[in-house]
Amino acid sequence: MTMRQLDLAPVGNCAISSLVDRNARHVWHCHPRLDGDPVFNALINGDEPEGGFMDVVLRDQVRSEQTYVRNTAVLETILEDRHGARVRVYDLAPRFERFGRVFRPPMLVRRIEPMSGHCRIKVRIRPTYDHGAVAAHPIPGSNHIRYTSPGLTVRVTTDMPITFLLQEVEFVLDRAINIFLAPDETLPDKPDTFAREVLEETTSYWRAWVRGLAVPFDWQDAVIRAAITLKLCSFEDSGGIIAALTTSLPESANSGRNWDYRFCWLRDAFFTVNALNRLGATRTMENYIRYLLAAVLGQSGAPMAPLYPIVPGSSLTEIEATALQGFRGMGPVRIGNAASTQRQNDVYGSLILATAQMFWDGRLPSPGGPDLYRLLKPIAKRASKDALKPDAGIWEFRGRQRVHTFSAAMCWAALHRMGLIAGRVGQQTDAADWQNRAATLKHEILTQALHADGWFAGSFGGSEIDASLLLLPEIGFVPASDTRFTRTIQMVEKRLLRNGFVMRYDEADDFGPPDSAFLVCTFWYVDALAATGRREQALELFENILARRNHVGLLSEDVDPHNGTLWGNFPQTYSMVGLILSAMRLSRSWEEGLWGAS
Repeated sequence: MTMRQLDLAPVGNCAISSLVDRNARHVWHCHPRLDGDPVFNALINGDEPEGGFMDVVLRDQVRSEQTYVRNTAVLETILEDRHGARVRVYDLAPRFERFGRVFRPPMLVRRIEPMSGHCRIKVRIRPTYDHGAVAAHPIPGSNHIRYTSPGLTVRVTTDMPITFLLQEVEFVLDRAINIFLAPDETLPDKPDTFAREVLEETTSYWRAWVRGLAVPFDWQDAVIRAAITLKLCSFEDSGGIIAALTTSLPESANSGRNWDYRFCWLRDAFFTVNALNRLGATRTMENYIRYLLAAVLGQSGAPMAPLYPIVPGSSLTEIEATALQGFRGMGPVRIGNAASTQRQNDVYGSLILATAQMFWDGRLPSPGGPDLYRLLKPIAKRASKDALKPDAGIWEFRGRQRVHTFSAAMCWAALHRMGLIAGRVGQQTDAADWQNRAATLKHEILTQALHADGWFAGSFGGSEIDASLLLLPEIGFVPASDTRFTRTIQMVEKRLLRNGFVMRYDEADDFGPPDSAFLVCTFWYVDALAATGRREQALELFENILARRNHVGLLSEDVDPHNGTLWGNFPQTYSMVGLILSAMRLSRSWEEGLWGAS
């Protein structure tokens, strides 16, 4: 079996998640929520860490197969030994309707079943605490083990022999065994009964959710998997959406570009909401608006931050976790993100674009109205005030500030949409004012951001090319047919295209010239090609990206344009959003696919 980098599969329930490798080892699990202490952290602690994982060790293992149960977030891994004996491992986090609401406890469920032959296995559970600095202290009970530390305790309940688990004893698997990792609480039923119920009900939940998606005709499996993964990156308790499940997976080898993505970037969240909305999954948007009301809207008139914790008030301070060696030893491991203190002016547009559908979508039980409009007005006023101020930009440069074209264009989008929203809620005077502001700003951008050769530069008066400008037609700033935009595409091709992948920019930043391609930029390029009539090229590049997905169909943030290796935090919402939107743009219609075939 060939293992590729980032061959990982997430399980989760919109409260917690865990990443499982192809050998059924849990290597990344934060407890008791998506941004919590990583009690399983082997993913970012060198090559062979002594702790920070949960696994099943099959004697003489020679092969593994891993896939999701169709249309679910339930993971199935089959391990086989050299004699042909096989064992099946189910991994999931419970999620289903119970007592009129969604049951989603911070619990991992593992069910290990014999399939054929006599498998000899041992089960190892080695959590650590305080970001790898503290080894868990196991305290056995009658049918459980409490793994304790001064700040956190998890309980593992099981129907396998406790001493076998405690001492990691090898034994013959002659019946199904069940393992539950959760807070320090008793299990509500017999382990086998509860595991069967949870497996059945969680499978049914996800299949029902997928059944409600408005998927394109082509690439359905890829889109469905991407949609499920986006949902796993939402923290339903508050409505926040994280950019990725991990921290400190480097953007390229030994680059030092190691960041904590377990926070809610307003920009990333907008794209996530947009993709799920297009699939008809609007509840994530509704929950996200609730999050914005608590975390952002109604705050003081100060500039907005680009990112927020998923629970308002939690720390964003960036520190280094020195007890962890980093992914394949490539530190540092960062907890928190200093980008939270940056000025990134595109966030105003991200917030207003994310809420705009609320005012038109007739399916929603509580559509947007005058009250929500009033809460958005201070945001739009900040967009008008800050649009032409220098900022760190969409790529979060830490060592410089400029007036970035994309940031200004997103401020224009904020003002333009506010004009439409104001008209929708009957505020016609406001609508005219917002549209006048938008027109004035657009004129300024078209005057100052246009290079002498007729293409949009990354900053006012600059000569850098920025892949984010491929989004200008998507936000409605210019039509795709605009000569200024087609010339911008040509510059992207000339300066940013590497073996079918698009770089973010081609100039040195705080860490030197980048050497990995940001995957969503390639999706933006695919969309731009399709929008300008170059469909065959778009299809070829789209299929090339799909071929870079890991064994369960997922993408990280970055890719090495020379060898196709995935890098960066995982799974990356931006990349999965790009997959969905490009698939929907390129797919044949259902009518064409079913009835129009020649």
